[in-house]
Amino acid sequence: MAGDEPAGGRGPAGGLGRRERDILALERRGFTGPGAKERAIREELGLSPVRYYQLLNALLDDIRALAHDPVTVNRLRRIRDARRAER
Repeated sequence: MAGDEPAGGRGPAGGLGRRERDILALERRGFTGPGAKERAIREELGLSPVRYYQLLNALLDDIRALAHDPVTVNRLRRIRDARRAER
């Protein structure tokens, strides 16, 4: 419902905006075939995969995202930290 969000994209009372909630919802889903996630990113969110991952990475550091979906955010933070440690 876009009517309950200010123009800045943030949800009611300073919560996550629709796009941020949609990104976290997409991350909760499992994708089977190669390219399925990238296709969903383009078709459902209207973003390029590169832009999607930029937004997702910033979202992982947002305390509002942690409050909204702690299981997904913490899982993705662990994956991100493990990948950084490998470098």
